[in-house]
Amino acid sequence: PPAAELTAEAFDHMIFPLIPYADVKEHGPRIFVEGEGLRLIDANGKTYLDMMSSHTRANALGYGNEEIAASVYEQLRNLHYVGTVANLTEPAIELATKIASLAPEPLERVLFVSGGSEAVESAIKLAKQYQIGSGNKPRAYKVISRWNAYHGATMGAMGATDWLGIRHINEPGAVGYSFIPGPMNYRNPFGMETGAYMAFCAEYLEQQILHEGPELVAAFIAEPVMQANGVQVTPPSYFQRVREICDKYGVVWIDDEVITGFGRTGNWFAIERPGVAPDIMTFAKALTAGYMPMGGIIARPEIADSMPIFRHVHTFSGHAGAAAAASAAIRIMERDRLVEKVRTDGVYFLNALTRELEPLPIVGEVRGAGFWVAIDFTSDKRSKAAFSDDTVKAVAARMAEDGVLASAIGTAIEMAPPYVATRSDLDHTVEVAARAIREISKERGLA
Repeated sequence: PPAAELTAEAFDHMIFPLIPYADVKEHGPRIFVEGEGLRLIDANGKTYLDMMSSHTRANALGYGNEEIAASVYEQLRNLHYVGTVANLTEPAIELATKIASLAPEPLERVLFVSGGSEAVESAIKLAKQYQIGSGNKPRAYKVISRWNAYHGATMGAMGATDWLGIRHINEPGAVGYSFIPGPMNYRNPFGMETGAYMAFCAEYLEQQILHEGPELVAAFIAEPVMQANGVQVTPPSYFQRVREICDKYGVVWIDDEVITGFGRTGNWFAIERPGVAPDIMTFAKALTAGYMPMGGIIARPEIADSMPIFRHVHTFSGHAGAAAAASAAIRIMERDRLVEKVRTDGVYFLNALTRELEPLPIVGEVRGAGFWVAIDFTSDKRSKAAFSDDTVKAVAARMAEDGVLASAIGTAIEMAPPYVATRSDLDHTVEVAARAIREISKERGLA
């Protein structure tokens, strides 16, 4: 159908989440009809370079991967679905075994779900039931999260979420959640030096546990790299201290790797950087490279084995087709050494962006980890003040007009290219970003 007809039907029959409806009405939805590699073609025939891995950062291997598609087809043709609970398939078992070999020791026990929010729900439930079932903390029900955290949109995961405005509008929600300051780069709410602020955030966790009552605190949940305002990278000392505090008070540490897992930061999992292991880890997105909906958790054996029954279930847990997609994606990442590529090309990309963009008047900081980078903007380099208007969104929109997809995220623009991006793709993106920033700055009298 023509683009106009598709747009009309979309407005008639679809709900647009997490974006002002007025914005969709003004600019229209982006309707894509074809993809190959990093290139997307919309219904109007325009081609884009997708530097966001399909907006959600899930499309780790680009579009049109026939190897993954063939793996899914063969599995669906042979055996697509057998239910859940004690009904398993060979692909799911093989995938769990593979993930256990990649995850930090001693994480071994895997539960599959359909996506990131369900993974967080499962992790929180497992942590609480472990505390009760083990007898360690039979009254523990509280979960500590962080300011500006994002952990999902279902009720339990949303209780731990403090970003994108989804929590307050849905309250009252699940009980027992509290929040502490979260790591931030460039600027923070206390105006502290970055290193001192990171240490302060870690120590705050201990005080919050004491304030809430250690016997009532079941878990602490944290993204290893927070997404709020773009790729908040933490020093190794932060999570090393988190591990010490959680051990001291018997708190289950949930490492939320829904975004960062399976190569995004140049490691299989971002928590490898500080060299400490969590108690439970969540994953999704890049697990299947976006070709099938799938997520999961992996836990220490003593946690998973501590109760006679884990009272939790998901209909499509361990779906055979999704497991086939995930195994194929991991096989490609290993065979083509893509995690190592992300690590080295991520440094190349970050250095190029920093060199070209940080001297510009409205760019405060460029930062990143692997193939996840952010350009943080400021209206005043001395005070580091954030823009209060739509300047950041305008830069992202100008980049899209020039055929490169990036995302505005609070005070920053982020990019998370598929792992198969070439250095030519990266160089072109730097050129487009620099041009967009200069043009918007000039048009608004900010140069």
